[in-house]
This record gives sequence, structure tokens and C-alpha cells, in this order.
Amino acid sequence: MRIFRTLAGWLVVAFFFFPIFFWTSVAFRNAKDIFSWPPKFFEFEPTVRNFEQVFGISLGFGFGTQETVNPGGGNFYMAPRLWDSIVVASMSTVLAIVVATLAAYCLSRMQFRGRHEFVNWVLSTRMMPPVAVAIPMFFIFKQLNLLDTYLGLILVHGLMNLPLAVLLLKSFFDDIPAEIDESALLDGASRWTIFRRIVLPMAKGGIAASAVLCFIFSWTEFLFALTLTQTGIKTVPVVSSTFVTSIGTAWGNMAALGAAAIVPAFIVVLLVQRHLVRGLTMGSLKQ
Repeated sequence: MRIFRTLAGWLVVAFFFFPIFFWTSVAFRNAKDIFSWPPKFFEFEPTVRNFEQVFGISLGFGFGTQETVNPGGGNFYMAPRLWDSIVVASMSTVLAIVVATLAAYCLSRMQFRGRHEFVNWVLSTRMMPPVAVAIPMFFIFKQLNLLDTYLGLILVHGLMNLPLAVLLLKSFFDDIPAEIDESALLDGASRWTIFRRIVLPMAKGGIAASAVLCFIFSWTEFLFALTLTQTGIKTVPVVSSTFVTSIGTAWGNMAALGAAAIVPAFIVVLLVQRHLVRGLTMGSLKQ
């Protein structure tokens, strides 16, 4: 029975891993091997040409004959766009988590009139489809000179992730016994001291889990990034739709950018992996 469970587990892993493997392998193929039929999963001549064109660098090694690449040159030079995504996703995550942590702690610990209605309102903002507010936000940001700026996109992505972060963090704070706060208050500690020195360290697993979700949602967001940016900054999901040329789609370059775009999200998850597992299991055990 254990063997069947193990086999089933590996089949599930293979099912979800195969699209990533295939997309990454396309990044290392030339156009001839990409469209070969039947498809070649391993029997192709690997090349790093697609990565060199996307990042405008000559890797100095590779497989087969590599052509010279001008640094920063080429129609598919996307290194600045990858940096744009890193800045926007990182800063919007920090913004959402800082505001959401304070708001969630207040909603979890403090009793005030309209508290439950406020939680319902926060939840309702998450239900609103982004397309309903994209155009009005375009005109508002145009009046505020926030179009095509890091600040504008960071604010939008931060606000977009804020409801989810507040609701997630509130559930994590709810799982921390309120008696701990009350004992500290009796000992003379202030609310801010309790929050900073006692509750925050206990909730860092939940904060890490919320931060990872906010980063991934910002990293993959398309509609606001398309509407509120023009030429100054562009994120990876937006520029991934620009690989269409007069002679067809540059699948190899698109796959190279997509494979590279996986790395920052993977690094974020890897950095908070220990806290992430703890955060995702918070509240699973009740005394």
C-alpha cells in the first residue's frame, strides 16, 4: 500500500512539474527543434542563444556555435523589464504586509463598533473584478502623474493584495491566544510593545506565508500593469505578450524570459521556506 501511495505521489509531482520542464527546455532549443514533430524532449542540440538575446549578454560558453551578442542590444532585450518586476513585486509586498499586519492585529485584538462590518468590507473589495476599476484608475493616475512610474504600480499592487493579506494575517493572529496579551498588559507592557516583541515573532510564519502569496500575485499580475504603464516601466507578464513579430512568435525568447522569471519567485519561496511551512500549518492543531 505504501508503494502505491509513493507512486501516486510521484505521478502527481510529475504531472505538475512537466509543464515547467517542457517550457524550460524550449528556452534551450533553436526554432527548428521547438517545432519538430514528434516533439523532442531530450534529443535536441541545446543552445543558450535565447537567453543571450533576452538579457543582451554573451555567456561565453554554450553548446554548439554561438553568435556574438551586443550587450544591451537586440529587439528582445528584456533585462530591465525583469528588474522592473522585481522592484514592483518586492516593494508592493512590503507595503501590503506592513499595512496588513497592523490592521490585522487591530481587527484580531481590539473590540470596536463596526469591526465585523469592516472585515466584510475588506472581503468584498477582494471580490471586485480588476477590470471594473482599471479604466477609472487610469484617469486618476493620469491626473496624479503616476502613470508609468514605479510608485503608481507599487501602490496599485499593494492595494490589490491588501485585502487578502489582512484576512490571512487576522486568522493567524486569531490563533495566538489573547491571554498572552492580557498577561503582558498586567505586567505593564504597552500594546505596541506586546505587538512588536511578543505577537509579531509568534506570527512570523503566517507573515512569511502571506508575503509569498502577495509577491506571487504581484509578480503575475497583468491587467493593471498593462493599463498603467506605457514605455517607462513594464513587468514580465506584459512584455511576454510582445514577442510577436512579422514572421511569427519568438517562442524561444519568450520561453527564456519565462524560465528566468521563475527564478526570483523560487528564491523568495526558498528564503522563507522554514517560516512558510510553519505559517501554512498554523491553526491546524487545536488544544
